[in-house]
Formats: sequence, structure tokens, C-alpha cells
Amino acid sequence: MDLSLSIEKLRNVGARNLSRLNKLGVKTLRDLLWHLPARYEDYSETVPISDISPDQKVNVQGEVVKITTRKLFPRRMFITNAIIKDLTGAVKAVWFNQPFIENQLPEGAFISLAGKVKTDKKGIYLSSPTYERISPFQSSDNLKHTKGMVPVYPETEGITSKYLRFLIKPLLLNLQINDPTPEIILKKYNLPSLSEAIKNIHFPSSEEEARIAKERLAFDDLMLFQIKALLERRKLNRLKSVPISFNESLIKNFVSGLPFELTKDQKIALYEILKDLEKKYPMNRLMEGDVGSGKTVVALGAALEAVKAGHQAILMAPTEVLARQHYQTISSLISNQNEDSHRNSIRIGLLTSSTAILDGKEIKKTELKKELSGGEPMLIIGTHAVIQKDVFLPKLALVILDEQHRFGVQQRAALVKNKDRVPHLLSMTATPIPRTLALTIYGDLDISIIREKPKNRRKIITKIITPSQRQEAYRFIKEEAQKGRQVFVVCPRIEQSDPKEAIKNAGKQNKMNILWQEVKAVEEEYKKLSQEIFPDLKVAMLHGKMKPKDKNQTMNEFKDGWHDILVSTSVIEVGVDVPNATIMMVESSDRFGLAQLHQFRGRVGRGEHQSYCLLFSSTNSKTLNRRLKALTETDDGFALAEKDMAIRGPGEFMGTKQSGMPDLAMASLGNIDLIKKARVEARLLIKEDPSLSNYPILRERLADFQKMTHFE
Repeated sequence: MDLSLSIEKLRNVGARNLSRLNKLGVKTLRDLLWHLPARYEDYSETVPISDISPDQKVNVQGEVVKITTRKLFPRRMFITNAIIKDLTGAVKAVWFNQPFIENQLPEGAFISLAGKVKTDKKGIYLSSPTYERISPFQSSDNLKHTKGMVPVYPETEGITSKYLRFLIKPLLLNLQINDPTPEIILKKYNLPSLSEAIKNIHFPSSEEEARIAKERLAFDDLMLFQIKALLERRKLNRLKSVPISFNESLIKNFVSGLPFELTKDQKIALYEILKDLEKKYPMNRLMEGDVGSGKTVVALGAALEAVKAGHQAILMAPTEVLARQHYQTISSLISNQNEDSHRNSIRIGLLTSSTAILDGKEIKKTELKKELSGGEPMLIIGTHAVIQKDVFLPKLALVILDEQHRFGVQQRAALVKNKDRVPHLLSMTATPIPRTLALTIYGDLDISIIREKPKNRRKIITKIITPSQRQEAYRFIKEEAQKGRQVFVVCPRIEQSDPKEAIKNAGKQNKMNILWQEVKAVEEEYKKLSQEIFPDLKVAMLHGKMKPKDKNQTMNEFKDGWHDILVSTSVIEVGVDVPNATIMMVESSDRFGLAQLHQFRGRVGRGEHQSYCLLFSSTNSKTLNRRLKALTETDDGFALAEKDMAIRGPGEFMGTKQSGMPDLAMASLGNIDLIKKARVEARLLIKEDPSLSNYPILRERLADFQKMTHFE
């Protein structure tokens, strides 16, 4: 079968349905076959009519003994009623606005029905059941819509699951697909062929058969992901980078001159990074650390060694606020070095779209760019401004990306301007990622993990605030603000209240609409808090529609203590450090994931005073608040991430857009055994045959896979 064949070649795919299918991402036969069921309706057992009861989903089979259609006035609605009889009894079936059914199901016809049993004053009936004509003398095994494990697909306007089943089932009759996975691997793990897996995932005979089929397809994608990562690593290892010798005395002086003691995890991470910098090929390492674990000081140690060796280093942050914060933190750490380690001082610059600073003085951006183009050794901290075409760094040896998942592929590629001098890359994230997820998604990176928190840091007191406790919580917030403390308020976007709007935007990634929802949420919360709850306090707001200049001003004013309360969207999740902020109030916290709530919580507790995280819940339900209770019991971000992934699933936790992973592979990231198998086989294949010349089908599939997957 030619999987690249356009679906317009199929019968029953006209121009209108073609465009609708395209909306679902279905353009070729491959797309259609890989448009997988979201779930199944189990109609494996045909139920005698006498045994059916209300709220059941059932399959019944029998003879149409009576069928009528009438029109209701003034509603202009058609109602079709049919009486279906088998050997045990009879039941009514009802359809709305489908008058053609009377012609399709004439009296005397034998039919198979699948649907939900409902009840009214007159008794039980089948509400709008799916139907198929059958013969009383033939097997019903070949039924598509009403018998067996019936697939339910992701749909769009005009494209129903019934239509998709109608298109897909005939393609499976004599399905033969060239299998990219070598037969020896399939036999080793008792996996079905690709053709068999595709058949069984669409129309399985049991839940177990569907599970095995999903596992086979997930194995393929996981193995391809690992092969891709291994090949990327091999490619990277062939590139040339500047080896930077491990200057032990420099690092010892730097560490001893810090105003605090590094944790064991920080020391290990720093050592791993410094050893990577010694290599002749580029480092590609992810430093994963919980909120407040001290990643910045580790990155500074690496940058110090690079700059002291006569090179240039970059620390890129996703926002100007965060870039400024890094500049202030790093400048402070360097200037606070004791006299014995004072020689550790280096030149530090800041470059954003609006500002240029060098050695503590604001200068023109052209002046800073000139210094950089001359190869002056320094650490330059900035935003996307440092990767613009007019910024030339001839001695760039180290790039540090903060919150690396927020930078796209093209942005990262822009950093590599000299193929003969590829900089070492250190990525940092404060988002604790479960190990299985990290090893799969970031398979081409080495990983350093910082779990420990710095000593003497106070634990943040976390409380769930139910609706009945809200006023008491407001009183507490007011008391803290009157003591001179500050408060973060995070609110989720308001759900659309207009059903027409909800329908109109269903299934669309309408970013502007989402943004405006967030703005509306912030504005309404700001109005409520500033006018009704805390009229005596100074309340400010921060949202995505504000100009960057206004955002920075508001954030800086809050840091300087001009405002008591800052109402914001989740923009404050990343990196903003306000030592005087002691309360994090999260409105409708049950709408956020545990990992994200933990990130919010990490925005407080940076100063000397006791800090609090107040999780405002919209319900008193103990069941719904059980998930939030995990936050009150632990401040271990990695443990919470594992729990979050277990509750919401890897797809929700990470997001397929962000990870670039196919849905089935993403859904299988909790299956450690399957990931291990995929990784083992990927390594053996690349070790044996790096170009995959002996596996042409696998090589072709890998090329397609590389186009499909992304890391944005």
C-alpha cells in the first residue's frame, strides 16, 4: 500500500470532506491510518432486549416491526420512532431530525443497534442509536459501527467517527505495510507486525488487543526518538569546540569566596559541566533544578572559567525582567567575593532590546556590540537581543540558556554562527521533569540534576483555602501587607461564558483569544481586589497585552516596594525574584497542574521572613482538593512532578507541542519498561549501522519522523 497516496483518491471523499479531513491533519493514507481512536465503545456482547436497563450502552439486534416519522410544529423538528423486536421482547428507538432513516430501515429489515438506553414516562428507549442493516443468517463480525470494540475518533465539524470508520475499515481488509522495525526486534519482545497493530488499534477484538497494538506503535516512535537523539549526539561529537581546561584553583577560590556553601548537588553539577568544557566537541547538557536550588551560581562558575580563559560567554533569558535579575544576581555574587578570591572578577554586560550595560554603567548598545565584536572576554547576559544579526561574538565559547524550552530551534541555531567554533551549550530549567520524560525528550543531552535546597532556607507554609475560608485568608493577607510584606496574586484565564463563542472556537489554537481571556481575568481580579477587598492597599496588575516597557516598569516598581499586591497571569512563573514578597495567592488553583503550582510557590520564600502559599480553591470538595493536598505535604518539585504526570498524564504535563512527541509515545512515557527496550534497541542499531543502510525502510521512516517532530 502506498501510504503517501492522497485521500482525495478514496471513494466517498468529496471536495467538502477533503477540506474537513485536512483540518484534522489527514491528507494522505498514512495520516488516515494513523488517525487513531481516542477511545472505544464496548459493544462486544449483544444484549437480549428483555435484559436492557436505563443508562446502559448496549448492542441489540432484531427486526424492525414498525417505523414512523412525524413533524413537530412549530419547532419544525422531525421525530422518527421505530419498534425493534427480538426473540425476548421489543424496544423503541428514537431519532431526531433524521427522516431519511424511515427509508433506510423499512419494516421487516433486520438491524443492529448501538446506543444508550434512556427512560421516560412511557418506559425505556434507545436514544439516537447508531444502526446497521444485517442478515439474520450471517455473522455480524464485520459490522463497523454497532458491534465489538467500536472506535471513537477525534472529530471536527462534518467529520464524525461513523464516517471515519466508514473510510478506514475497508483499508484494513488486505493491509500490507512495509515494517520499519526489524523482525528480530519484534520477535524479541513479542510485538505484532505494523500491519497487524494498525488493524487491531482501529478495530480490536478486546481491550488487551488494543493495548498491545498501542504499545507496538508507541515502541516505534520511542525507538525513533532515541535513534534521532543518538544521531544528533554523534553529529554534535563531530563538531569542533574550544576545549577549556579545568582551572581547579580558580574554581576553588570562586566557591570559597561565595557568601554561602554550595550543596552537594551543586558541586556535582558544576564538576560535570567543567569536565564537559574540557572536551574538543561541544557540551550539550541540561541542568535541571528545583525552584530556588541555585542553578545560577553553578552556571556562573562555568562562565567564570570560560571568560578567565580568554573567551566570551552568553547567558540568555526568555524575558527582560529575568535577564536584568540575572545581571544583578551575578554582579552581586562577583562583587561579594572575598579578598582572597577577588581575582575572580570578570567583565559582565547586559544586552536587551531596550538596554545595554557594561561593568555597571549604562552605555549605548552600539558601544557594547563593538566591544563584543572585538573579542573582548566577558559574560554577556541578555534576551533574544544577543542573537540578532548585528551582534558578533568572535570568541564565543559558552552559551547558557535559562528556561531552555522557551527558546525555539531556530533561535538556538542562530547562536551557532561559526561552524569551526561551535560554543558549548548549557541549558537550565526550573521545571522538575520526571526522569523517564527527561531521558526520552532530552535524549541528546547529558543531564545534571540539583535536588537539594540551600541550607537555612525556610519552608514555605502552604494552605488550601476553601470558599468558606476566603474572608479569613483575605484578613491574613491584609495583616501581612500592613507589616510591609508583599503579595503575588496569580489568576487563571476566565472560561468563556458564551456557549456560541465556545462552539465557534472549539478545537482552535486561537492565541489572541486566549490572551484576551487572560487579560480579562487579571483585570477582573485587579478590580475586585483593589476596589472591594483591599481598597487601602496599593494593587498593581501585569498581563500579556501590556507593552514590554510597561511590564518591566510594573515589575521593577513591585520589586522596589511601590506596590503591596501584584495581580498577574502565569507570567511570573519564570524566574522573577522579589525577596520581600512573602505570600503567593493562587486564585482557582484547582485549574493548574501541581508542577505549575510548585513553580508559583517558588516565587516567594526568597527573603528572611516566613512565606506562605495560599491555594484558593473554587470548591469545598475533598476529592478535588486531594490533589492540591500533595503541595501541602512536600516541597520536593521532582516528587510533585512524578505525581502530576501520574494524575494528568505525560501529554498534559509536558504538552505535545512543546515536546514534539507523537501522542502515543507521549502517553507511554509512564511505561519505563517500554522506554528502556526502545533505548536499548536504538543503541544497538546505531552501534551496528550508524547510517541505517541495512534498514532502508527504517531510515525512510526516520526521515519522515524528523520532519514531524520538533522542540519548540
